[in-house]
Amino acid sequence: MQIAINTRLLVKGKMDGIGWFTYETTRRIVEAHPEHTFYLLFDRQPAPEFVFADNAVPVVLLPPARHPVLWWMFFEGAVSMALKRYHIDLFLSPDGFLPLRSNVPSLAVIHDINFEHFNDNLRPSHQRFMTHFFPRYARHATRIATVSEYSKKDIIDTYGIDSKKIEVVYDGAHECYRPHTEEEKTAVRQRYTDGCPYLIFISTILKRKNLANLLLAFDRVKDIDTRGLKLVVVGNRVWWQDELAAAYDGMRHQADVIMPGHVEPAELAALLSASEALVYPSYFEGFGIPILEAMHAETAVIASNTTSMPEVGGDAVLYIDPAEPDSIAHAIKQLDDRQLRDGLIAKGRRQRELFSWDKTAERLWQCMLHTIE
Repeated sequence: MQIAINTRLLVKGKMDGIGWFTYETTRRIVEAHPEHTFYLLFDRQPAPEFVFADNAVPVVLLPPARHPVLWWMFFEGAVSMALKRYHIDLFLSPDGFLPLRSNVPSLAVIHDINFEHFNDNLRPSHQRFMTHFFPRYARHATRIATVSEYSKKDIIDTYGIDSKKIEVVYDGAHECYRPHTEEEKTAVRQRYTDGCPYLIFISTILKRKNLANLLLAFDRVKDIDTRGLKLVVVGNRVWWQDELAAAYDGMRHQADVIMPGHVEPAELAALLSASEALVYPSYFEGFGIPILEAMHAETAVIASNTTSMPEVGGDAVLYIDPAEPDSIAHAIKQLDDRQLRDGLIAKGRRQRELFSWDKTAERLWQCMLHTIE
């Protein structure tokens, strides 16, 4: 079988959640199925490690797809022609984008449709593109995969898609996430916080990730803190304005917020393991991979009680109302109770067994086979 995979988000040093989903699933599927040929469709010259095996054929298409107009040109022009040129039997798109003019059987992975519920998280041009094209992609796709039962229901309810067309494959965590030794944790704290304990927030900084309310909550916790607690914010700044800028600029304890920006996975795993807790107050998640990564790092988790997060966290998470800074602050203070914190970590060891990239890749492969039945 000739299979094409949209791998444009495999860009070394610049991958976010969907990029890692693409990497982890594509690598496993290509290596597990040498009987098939996989055409990996890039929009720039790929790093050698993204050509996973001898049965993977890298194809560089133009133009580089990093803007709505270029997205349209890339998929409707270059991808559509490539599917014909290589006589493709199945097209897998891990980011959900599809060439609407192509009739090749297609599997779109639609992780979530947060842009349908939050219209001020993206640039206006990106927002218009997503709300215009994703309902069309969902209808055009032969099948759809998504990463939680919550996202499946949301796609059904919002786009009117038949539930039989959608399969849930979930997400996994990178193998680098593990509990670190006390010596390793001490070294991490020395590097980032001068040896002080810290909370960690991990996400590309977007409005819906709700860093603003975490900063307000952290300020309140610091007012009564006696341990020198810090907050480490890991992630690139995509959105930094309005209430987020106001919250940060108005902080009484701004000096206790450390912002290292983007951090590579191995270092991020060490940061996560050495933290007191992951605080994940997002308003909307299709899955919430950092929650699972924290469980593998054996770190306590505070997360929102909304969307998919209770589905992923089960009983191993301390849940908060993301709209209320006092709720976030109260949860942070609760984790001063070592017994509570250790109990959450123990529950996390059980909960994390439900999800892995091996399971995701196998589920996605079965979904691919269903697409061409």
